[in-house]
Amino acid sequence: MSMITASAWVPRGAAASFPTKYDVDETELARISKLAKLQLADAEEDLDEARNGRVNPEDNENSSEDDEDGDVQMNLPQKDADDDLKEYDLDNYDNDAAPEDGETMAMFGNARSLAYHQSNAEDPYITMQENEEEDEEREDLQVLASDNMVIAAKVEDEVAHLEIYVYEDEADNLYVHHDIMLPAIPLCVEWLDLPVGKGTADVSSKGNFVAVGTFDPDIELWDLDTIDSMYPNAILGQGSEEAKPEAGEEKKKKKRKKSKKANDDYHVDAVLSLAANRQHRNLLASSSADKTVKLWDLTTQKCAKSYSRHTDKVCSIAWHPKEATVLLSGSYDRTVVAADLRATDTKPRWGVESDVETVAWDPHDTNYFYVTTESGMMHYHDLRNAPTSPEKSKPVWTLQAHGESISSFDINPAIPGFLATGSTDKEAKLWNVQPTGPSMVVSRNLGVGKVFTTKFAPDSEVAFRLAVGGSKGNIQIWDTSTNAAVRNAFAHRVGPVTGEVKERLVGIDEDSSDSEDEGGVEPGAEGGEGEAGWESMEDD
Repeated sequence: MSMITASAWVPRGAAASFPTKYDVDETELARISKLAKLQLADAEEDLDEARNGRVNPEDNENSSEDDEDGDVQMNLPQKDADDDLKEYDLDNYDNDAAPEDGETMAMFGNARSLAYHQSNAEDPYITMQENEEEDEEREDLQVLASDNMVIAAKVEDEVAHLEIYVYEDEADNLYVHHDIMLPAIPLCVEWLDLPVGKGTADVSSKGNFVAVGTFDPDIELWDLDTIDSMYPNAILGQGSEEAKPEAGEEKKKKKRKKSKKANDDYHVDAVLSLAANRQHRNLLASSSADKTVKLWDLTTQKCAKSYSRHTDKVCSIAWHPKEATVLLSGSYDRTVVAADLRATDTKPRWGVESDVETVAWDPHDTNYFYVTTESGMMHYHDLRNAPTSPEKSKPVWTLQAHGESISSFDINPAIPGFLATGSTDKEAKLWNVQPTGPSMVVSRNLGVGKVFTTKFAPDSEVAFRLAVGGSKGNIQIWDTSTNAAVRNAFAHRVGPVTGEVKERLVGIDEDSSDSEDEGGVEPGAEGGEGEAGWESMEDD
């Protein structure tokens, strides 16, 4: 199994030229020890509840739902179980002499007792001292000002991680710079330019961070300029180190952790979408399968406000490009809400024909927004034409863009009217939206399987580059300006070209095996439409 579920670009110049290596000093050791011990305590309570058959009353509702799903619980006689395990004397399994300093055996719990040397030269057990190999490694990790980073959320052989790529446009080169291990399957990523965690709270400073939403309800924040990190810089949610209960509240908070009921402090189900506020850089919005949208203050790493405006999973959110307090949200309840988060009155709500997949504001005319749906439809709405009820929604136009779900959508930030869609039908399509309506420029199967992410590069120098990833676990950078149909449709933005132009598609060779039977037509394969699997439609 291998797939890429989400991606994001890092603008040029945002990454550090020379990333730093993860350094476990005393402060960091205390922080990760606290996190690890908290996780161990939760695991021990789970085990204790399983042994004693205790059930949290707040979970009765959820347990009944689990029973309906077919979960079966087996109850063995306690005496028989005790007899079978008696010969192993498990009651005394952990009764070894405790260390004199009282350290536990938790992960990193006794790390303080290990010898640590600031320099390898001080370590008597290291006979080969640092040499030119470190200089070569440092050079390999260098990120130039003309490079872009691409963040890909990936699942490979049941291992979840982020792959951080470096894209060198002039050299047609894409390579993995480093990766970050994750605790659960990632569903969404959002690049942040504000340093977060480890005491950093200065909103005037700049950083290179990523927020990650997974099937777990916590949001992890990682520093992209640090390699070999063991723990995130910060966690938004109940898994935060700040969530460790005080002595008198331990039992109360641990029982609270078992509850799946939505609340105002943290998510209790998978995080489906993230949106960083580019005007108020300390604000991050998140939406979840728990039907809520939450607003986080990155300086305090706390939930500032929680909103419940949908009756089903909230799958996509987007901040207004100019009005910093207006947030667009789309849900599986088949509605879209545009709300000023400062107001408490009724919010305008639009309806669509099926579950919402993505929502996005038009950055070139912020009175309008796009909605894509599970049925393959694309809607274009005028914010000023709010309906009195969702059933009375009147879009400016609608388009059957794909035969299956539109799982990814993006708007080119530099070129008005230039859109990209990706679908579970394995096609990536480019569109040209004019005052008369939208028209398809080109459609292509890029060999990534079912398309889960399509993202345009954020810099004007690489405005035509599109990152595409999907169910085959590989990512492709498509230089759309090298396609004749695109050059014809956006001739005013493409420089003059002499001679024949070769298509540019930059990627990394991956294992050809896939988690599913990919019956689609590969680029250039038999059965495709047009040359190399293309289906083009140029403007008349």
